[in-house]
Amino acid sequence: MAYRSGFVSIVGRPNVGKSTMMNQLVGEKVAIVSDKPQTTRNRIQSVYTEEEMQIVFLDTPGIHKPKNELGEYMVRMAKGSMRDVDVILFMVDESDRLGKGDQYIIEELKNIKTPKILVINKIDKEKQEVIAEIVRQYEEMELFEAIVPISAIEGVNLSRLIDEIKEFIKEGPQFFPDGMITDQPERVIVGEKIREKVLFYTEQEIPHGVAIEIISMKERENKKLIDIEANIYCERNSHKGIIIGKQGRKLKGIGKAAREDIEGFLGLPVNLQLWVKVKEGWRNQRRLFSNFGYHED
Repeated sequence: MAYRSGFVSIVGRPNVGKSTMMNQLVGEKVAIVSDKPQTTRNRIQSVYTEEEMQIVFLDTPGIHKPKNELGEYMVRMAKGSMRDVDVILFMVDESDRLGKGDQYIIEELKNIKTPKILVINKIDKEKQEVIAEIVRQYEEMELFEAIVPISAIEGVNLSRLIDEIKEFIKEGPQFFPDGMITDQPERVIVGEKIREKVLFYTEQEIPHGVAIEIISMKERENKKLIDIEANIYCERNSHKGIIIGKQGRKLKGIGKAAREDIEGFLGLPVNLQLWVKVKEGWRNQRRLFSNFGYHED
């Protein structure tokens, strides 16, 4: 049997669970997750490989009404990911109300001939009759080749989703070697793990004006420890104080949690040093957020 391969884009509103689903599909935490919308900022590729098939998933920023230059960049990345792929997964959550955000994406999808699969996430939070009503609403649109209700966080129905995707994966080469699950450089993943902990520890106090810059990442000569230095950038002095916390406690908590996560990822002990700096209005300065890794190909 000929080898098959293809690219699958995951699109949807912010915070519907795209990154959680992708992590579950490939069996490892590739993209950071948070209960805050717009957590994903870049297009992230992860790789699902079987003996005779490979699927490359593109996790994208949530499509939303941008409020700054960074937001506009994120939306361009998400829309661009729908071009030149084999399948588009449009993810919604368990809400039975079609909001303006969903309607906007649906209008975009109507102009695209690529096969589309609707993924209804968070079915663990809702009754079956409600899910059935959501399915009925979308079936009436006659826009999707398949509709798959799932629970990304619990892994429910993900094997069925893979089976539906396989129907549209054609003969092609193996793009990535066995065992490789992402094309993201280690430095990028390390930076994202730090940002995830900042989002978690600051709760709703800090908006999305946080960026991470990995200054250095060096393995010691004995190869038993990795030294990592990173800057945490925020937009206001008041935010800097919140991230550091009283007597530096919050920053210590962020550093400890990030270090443990990074050690699990790299497989070696880590010496992590973090500094907090202010760059006012960086999300509206393309040159600055490009320096933080948010740049178009």
